[in-house]
Amino acid sequence: MLGEVPPLPLVAKWKKAANQVIIRKPGRKTEGTPIRTISVIIPAHNEERYLRGTLDAVKRQDYDWCEIIVVANGCTDSTAEVARGRCNRLITMSQKSLGVARNLGARLAKGELLLFLDADTVLEPKALRVIAREFSRAHSAGTLKGRPDTERLKYRLVYSLKNLAHRSLLHRGSSGVILCWKKHFIKVGGFDEGLEVRENSELIRRLGPFGKYRYIGNVSAVTSMRRYDQRGCRRVVWLWVKLWFRSIFGDLHNRHYETVR
Repeated sequence: MLGEVPPLPLVAKWKKAANQVIIRKPGRKTEGTPIRTISVIIPAHNEERYLRGTLDAVKRQDYDWCEIIVVANGCTDSTAEVARGRCNRLITMSQKSLGVARNLGARLAKGELLLFLDADTVLEPKALRVIAREFSRAHSAGTLKGRPDTERLKYRLVYSLKNLAHRSLLHRGSSGVILCWKKHFIKVGGFDEGLEVRENSELIRRLGPFGKYRYIGNVSAVTSMRRYDQRGCRRVVWLWVKLWFRSIFGDLHNRHYETVR
C-alpha cells in the first residue's frame, strides 16, 4: 500500500506556523473596553524607509490583545530585516502582490478582528483600544479617520474631503486602515487578488451583507503623502475620480497603480 504523500515543505511550514498562538499576553485592561483579539496585518513591498515607524507605533499601543504580521512581498531592499524582531510573525514572498500578501497574512492570523495597515501609515496612540471599543459585531467593515503626514493645506483639504465621504457614507472606503472580522473575510474569499486598484472598496462592498460600515473618527491613521508629492496632488485626485467612475461602469482588473517609493 502506498503511504500518504507528505505535504509540500512550504505548505507544511505555513500550517505549523498557523498553529502557534502568538497573541500578545494581556497586560492592561481599561474598564469598558471589550477584549477583542486583533491581528494587525502589514503587507510591505520595498518599505524599508517607512516600515520601522509603522511597526514602532503599533508596538507602542496600550492594547495587548494583538499580534503583528508583516508580509514582505517581492522586496529587493531590507524590508524583511527591518521587520525581523519587530513583529510577531514575518512572512516573505518572492513575488510582489498586495492581494496575495494580505490574504496570506489573514489566513495565518490568530485574531478575530483583522486590521489591514498600510506600511507607510502610523496609528495614533490608543488606536487599537478605540477600535476594540467602537468596532462591534454589528459592523462588517470600517476604517479610521485619515490624516496626512504633513500640514500642507492642499493635503489637509484632500483628507478632509475623503473623511467626509467616509463619515457620511457617500463612499465606503479606507484611509490606510481596513477593519473586518476574520470569519466574514474568509466567507467572502478575501481580497480579489486580480485587482490592484480600488481593491479595498471592492472588499468592503462584498462584506456589506454582514453588517454596517463603521467610520471611526476619534482616532487617526497618519499616512505618507509620497504619492501626492511624486505624482502631484491634482493628478492623484483626478486618478481617484476616474477609477471611481470606471469601477461603476467597467472592469478594473487590467488597471495598475504606479509603484511609488
